Amino acid sequence: MKRFRAVVLLLAGGTLAAQIPSPGDDLNNLLEQKTNGRFRLIFEFRVRDESRTGNNFGLAKNLDNPLLRTRIGAQFDATDWFRISATGQDARAPDYGGVAPTTARDSMDLYEGYLEFFAQRKTGFGAVFGRQVISLGEGRGRLIGDSQWTNTSRSYDTARLYYRLPAARIEVLMVSVVKIKADQFNVPDLGDRVWGTYDTFTKIIPKGTVDFYLLRHDQNRVGGFTGIGSLGTNTLGGRAEGPLPGRLKYSLEAVAQDGHTGPVQHRGYAWFSGISRPVHLVRPLDLEVEYKYASGSRNAAARDDTFDQLYAANHDRFGRADLFGWRNVHNLRSLETLHVAKQVALSAMYNNWWLASPTDALYNSSGTAIVRSVNGNAGTHVGQEADVFGTYQASGWTFGAGMAHVFAGEFVRATTPGVNTNYLFVFQSYTFGRDF
Repeated sequence: MKRFRAVVLLLAGGTLAAQIPSPGDDLNNLLEQKTNGRFRLIFEFRVRDESRTGNNFGLAKNLDNPLLRTRIGAQFDATDWFRISATGQDARAPDYGGVAPTTARDSMDLYEGYLEFFAQRKTGFGAVFGRQVISLGEGRGRLIGDSQWTNTSRSYDTARLYYRLPAARIEVLMVSVVKIKADQFNVPDLGDRVWGTYDTFTKIIPKGTVDFYLLRHDQNRVGGFTGIGSLGTNTLGGRAEGPLPGRLKYSLEAVAQDGHTGPVQHRGYAWFSGISRPVHLVRPLDLEVEYKYASGSRNAAARDDTFDQLYAANHDRFGRADLFGWRNVHNLRSLETLHVAKQVALSAMYNNWWLASPTDALYNSSGTAIVRSVNGNAGTHVGQEADVFGTYQASGWTFGAGMAHVFAGEFVRATTPGVNTNYLFVFQSYTFGRDF
C-alpha cells in the first residue's frame, strides 16, 4: 500500500510539473544563444515501478521493485568540425531483494564520452572515437542497439570512420559493448567486439532506404566466451524500407552467417518482414504486423546453426515482457496504437512464438538459454502474449503504464513449472538535451 501511494503521488506530481514549460529546454535555449549554438546540457531522470510474477515461467523469483536512473552530461561543438560529448549515468534498484544484477544497477559511471570530427558536415569524411550509444539495423537497433528500457541501458566503446554523400553514408566501425561493473568503473573490454562495415543508401529504391552490412563478431574467454577456443561469426545482411501504395509502409531485413563457435562450424540465418499503415477513424490509428525468424541448431555438437543476434536491442520486439531474443525462434507480432490526443497514445500488442528447432534452447532477450528439450519431444509452441500500455508526453516529461500477460505454450509447460508470466509497470521520465 505504501508503494502504491508513492507511485500515485509521483505520477500526480510529475503530471502537474508537465503543465509548465520545460525549464531544461529553456536553459539550453539560453546556452545556445550565448554560445552561438555550440553548447548544450544533457539530462534525464527516470523512475519506474514494476512487478513481475511467474518470472521465466516459474524458473526465476518474482520481482516487485522500483528502478531509478539519472543521466547528466554536456555536448560542446568546439569548432564547426569538432564535437565533444560526455554523459554520466547512475542507475539504482532499491528494494530489489538481494544484490540487483548489472542490468538494474550501476553507480555513477561514464555512459557516453566521445570525440566526433566533422559532425556538422553533410558530405565528406567524419569520425567518432570513444564511448557512444549506437543503433544499427531495422527499427532502433535490431542488430546493434541501446536497449533503453533496461535500467543501465547499453553503450559501446567504439571507433567509427564514415564518408557522407548526398544519397549515401559509407562507414567502417569497431564496437565493443560496455560490460557493467556495478561497483567499479566500467573499463573497455575489447575481447568482445563487432567490426566491419555498415552502409546506407537513400536513392536505390524510390522514396526508400537500403542498408548493406558485413560484420565480424569476435569473442574470447576474457571477453565472455565460455566454450573451448573462441567465437568468430561473419554476418552478411541487408534491409530495405519504404512506402507502398495505399499509405502502406514496408520493412524487410535478411541476414546470413558463417564462422565458428569454438571448434564447431557456425551457420545461421534470420529474417524480418513488417508492414504498417495509418488509419484515420475518429482518432488516428497506426496498424503494424510483422514476422521474424532466427535459426536454431539441430545438433549443436556437430554444427552450431543458432543465429548470433550480436548486440540486439530486443525491448518490445518480442513482447512488452521482454522474455525472448532473436535466436531459434518464429515470432508473429501485431501492434495497434491509437493517438487519443497529440500527447496521449494507447497501444495493444499481440505476440506468438514457436521454436525454430525443437532440440535447441529457448533464449532470453540477451541471447542466453532459458531452457531446452534435449530430445526435442516437448513440442515447439512457446506461448502467446497480450499487452496494453499507454503514454503521455508533455514539456520533456513522459508518463506511461501498462501490463503484459504471457500464456505458456506446450514447450514451456513441458520444460518449466509452466506458470503464466505477468508484468505490470508504471514510469515517468524527464529529459532534455538528448533523445536517448
